[in-house]
Formats: sequence, C-alpha cells, structure tokens
Amino acid sequence: MLAHCSRSFVAVIMELNPELRNVIMLFYLVLRALDTIEDDMTLDPELKIPLLRSFDSKLNLKDWTFDGNGPNEKDRIVLVHFDSVLTEYHKLQPKYQDVIKDVTRKMGNGMADYVVNEEFNLNGVATVKDYDLYCHYVAGLVGEGLTRMIVAADFGHPALADKMYLSESMGLFLQKTNIIRDFREDLDDGRSFWPREIWAKHTDKLANFAQPEHLQEALNCSTELVLNVLDHVKDVLVYLSMVYDQSTYCFCAIPQVMAIATLALVFQNPHVFQKNVKIRKGETCSLILECRTYEGVLNVFSRYLRVIHHKCPVSDPLYLEVGMKCGELEQFIEELNPNPSHLPKGLEPRKTVYSELAQTKIQKDAAVARKLWREQFACNLSLALVAVCVVTLLSKTY
Repeated sequence: MLAHCSRSFVAVIMELNPELRNVIMLFYLVLRALDTIEDDMTLDPELKIPLLRSFDSKLNLKDWTFDGNGPNEKDRIVLVHFDSVLTEYHKLQPKYQDVIKDVTRKMGNGMADYVVNEEFNLNGVATVKDYDLYCHYVAGLVGEGLTRMIVAADFGHPALADKMYLSESMGLFLQKTNIIRDFREDLDDGRSFWPREIWAKHTDKLANFAQPEHLQEALNCSTELVLNVLDHVKDVLVYLSMVYDQSTYCFCAIPQVMAIATLALVFQNPHVFQKNVKIRKGETCSLILECRTYEGVLNVFSRYLRVIHHKCPVSDPLYLEVGMKCGELEQFIEELNPNPSHLPKGLEPRKTVYSELAQTKIQKDAAVARKLWREQFACNLSLALVAVCVVTLLSKTY
C-alpha cells in the first residue's frame, strides 16, 4: 500500500530505526488517507466536512473502510483498505497511537475549515499570516507529530518537545519552498497559495506572472517569498542538531537539504512561471550522501545560501535585504561550527546554546564521518582501478 502511494518513500522508511519504522509508515498512511478525502472534489461537502472532522475517531475502530472517493483519486486504495492500516495501528504502543490520533484530529479540522472557507476557495491565501496558518495545517503539524515521536523514542533532545516552533519551521521551510516551485502547476489547476499580501505589491492579478511581459514583476515577487522562507533556516539547523538517532536524523535532514537546493534553483528563475522545475537526480544523490553528518548539512546550506546571494541582481528592490539575510545565516552557520582559521590567533570561538548543541552533534557524528571517509576512499580507489583498466585496454587496442 505504501509503495502504491510513494515508491521513493518506501526506500526512506526502510532505512529507519525499527523503533519508528512502522510508526512513521502508519503516520504517513493515515495522513495520506485524510488528504485523499480533502483533495477529492467529487465528494459532497456535506459528506466531506464531517468525515474530515471525525476522521481521528476512525482510528478507534478496527474494520472501518471508505470507498466513496472518485475513481480517479490515485490514493483511494488507502481508504478502501483502511482496515489493514487500522490493524497495524492498533499494534503500536499507546504513546505513538496518541500522537497519530492527535495530529489527525488537528489536521482534519484544519482541512475542514479550509473547505468551508469561501474566501480561500475563491481567491486563495490572503495574508502572510494566513499563509503561515495554511502551511501549519499541511506541513507544520506533520513536523509536530514527527517531533513528538522522536522524543517519545528517545531519539532526540528532550527539549524538542518544548520547542515546537522548531518543528513548525521544519515543515514550513519545506512547504513554502514547494509552493514557490509549484507556481505554474497550481495556476493551471486553478489554485493559488502565494499570499496576496505579497503578490499584490507587484501585480493586480496573480496569473499575470505567467506572461512574459510581467516577468520582472514575477521575479521581484518571488524574491520576497524566498526571503520569507529563509526566515526558517535558523530553526531548521537548530532542530537538526537536536536529533541524535542516525537513521531518524537522515530522515529529517534529507528533505531539508533538498529544500535549500530547490530554493536556490527557483530563486530568480524565469522557468518557475512556465513549468515545474526540479533539481537534477545527480544533485539529489550527492545531497543525500553529504547530509549524513550535521557538518555536511551546514556545508550544504552555506553553499546554497551563497548561490542565492550571488544570483540576486543589483536591480532587485530587495537586493540589500537578500544580502543581509544570507550574510546573517552564513554568520549563524559559522557560529554553529566555527572555522579556527577565520579567527584571530589566540581568540576562542564564542560559545552559545546553539553552538554547543551543534558541537555535541558533530562529535556524535565522528563515527559516521569516518565511515563516510572509508566509503569515499573505496569509491575513488575503484574508479582509479577502472580508469587503469580502460587505459590498459585502449593501449593494447591501438
């Protein structure tokens, strides 16, 4: 069932620590079922709204299923066979069941609120505050649930449970990046998630951004949206420093490095307004390998922040703001993992709560770093041997 919904997610799930593997899989399937109901425009609102608001109560049952979705809903199979999900759900420890049920309740009610919100359905997101709230329901709550599971499993710093604003930023950083990237796809589907409070500064109609004559206004608007996303970077980096279990850390880190790479790609990119753009597969593989240590994540963020900074033209009205934000974040990364060569001789790096968390995480990563070095060495050695063999064969041939 999971493979039907997301083949790529199956591979990620299988790498998780057994303690959380089934928990997160079922968390995903329950929310996928909820999302399938919300997305189905063939469902009568009189059926959809009560179902969304009461969906968490279905988790108390053992044999509930739903086959009322339209035939074109690709994930309807999750609801048709939801009794299988329930069977596995009831095998989980109560502490994990409670998290899944609570997040399902919050998300279901949030979705129902948007279904009945005529202003949102007609005109999309109005204010930046509305934008944050929408992203909270579709992504922030997922981060909250995942964080509560991590703490319950003792896989992260206990303080994460008291710092839900960090998990909120984890979700919003991903969701807002995707919203910028998916501009054209959403426009073609008749949806709008760019907040009017921002885009109305640049045009009187969001669809204008798809027209070549409005490209400059579109790029200027996207700059402001990217700046909004960058506000979450500090929280993301702090959060990742507080996740200790290696498999869980990678599960959290991979989407974040993909997001910063995507953000750099969409920034000042005219193609965003004509098609859906994605980072290359080779780049994706490289990021997955690099983010296995916290120091690697910091390097990735630093690298793409420089890309964003360098891509910003002087003519952009927010040129100074972009420069200051990228500089601020680069400085924060330096604070988390100081480079001794950047300091005057004899001067010790300034210690903060965040830098101590980061250094603790980096020390815990030492064994992983050694493993990565051995992998890289073996890979380079293999490539060298292949090259020698090829040269030898060519020399004999000619």
